[in-house]
Amino acid sequence: MESQLKEDIPVHEEFILCGGSETQVLKCGPWTNLFDDQSANRPKLLIFVLPGNPGFPTFYVPFAKALYSLTNRCFPVWIISHAGHAMAPKDKKILTTSEDPNAQEITDIYGLSGQVEHKLAFLRTHVPKEMKLVLIGHSLGCYISLEMLKRTPELPVIRSVLLFPTIERISESPKGRIATPILCWFRYVLYAAVYLLFKPCPQKIKSLLIRMGLQAMNVESEFSLMNALEPFCLANSAYLGAQEMMKMVERDNETIKEHLSKLIFYYGATDLWCPKEYYEDIKKDFPEGDIQLCEKNIPHDFILHFYQEMADMVADWLKDDLENPSWHYHSLRTMRCYLKPKAT
Repeated sequence: MESQLKEDIPVHEEFILCGGSETQVLKCGPWTNLFDDQSANRPKLLIFVLPGNPGFPTFYVPFAKALYSLTNRCFPVWIISHAGHAMAPKDKKILTTSEDPNAQEITDIYGLSGQVEHKLAFLRTHVPKEMKLVLIGHSLGCYISLEMLKRTPELPVIRSVLLFPTIERISESPKGRIATPILCWFRYVLYAAVYLLFKPCPQKIKSLLIRMGLQAMNVESEFSLMNALEPFCLANSAYLGAQEMMKMVERDNETIKEHLSKLIFYYGATDLWCPKEYYEDIKKDFPEGDIQLCEKNIPHDFILHFYQEMADMVADWLKDDLENPSWHYHSLRTMRCYLKPKAT
């Protein structure tokens, strides 16, 4: 039943040029162009998923499908790659849009700040400004979500869900202490090793390695993961990781305070990127906030095997927001399109 449901849910893949960088966008639902659809059935709200690092949207497809189904297929769920983490296959057309009149050249687009501007540029050119937004950030995506709210407070965000948020002191975390010297001190050695290993590697061998890796993780992939072995994408992921270690130090309490009513934090009880003490600290600083600690032993990389459990929780948290009639379409069909009651 579940596999049939997954197959029945449409997911459209696009490669677009955003801020001058090839960008992969996976769109869950029948809506692929929110500007062209002027019908009464056009949704009034978009669920926008911001991935961690590396920013490969393919891994988030099962989560997006589950969330789309749990919200009664009423709202599109879109996943965006990070700039420089996606390269379009040779047979795939790269879509372009008319130039954004508010756009400026994105400085250091593959870096931490540039990735935030990259997501804002996408929203300006692909999402109508009156459309309400639910931001769902995972790991690094949580930092990007907060920065988007800080830099563009006029964004019509009604809720921002921050899953396993790496928003502070990442280099001091157990995994950060290991990653920091590799990414910051030996990054160029890592670049050289990746290029020497994968650049001359034939596509057939890369495909075989990816299939073997997915089998080892017991994970299925609906879309190509060739970017996972592309030296260009891996180098940009490492570069972004180095900036995370160096720049994500202090928690942005000012932005959190300003938007606290929109935020839901979900911390892992055994998260080695964001240890439990970080949860305790933010809970102490913002006792009135919706800040939760996982009680289900869900790991940081929930998208691999715990996407259904996470989607169940997120849909439940969003229920009141999505049932607000002002976010729904104007047709009778969609006015009935509320969340299904949870099974007892």
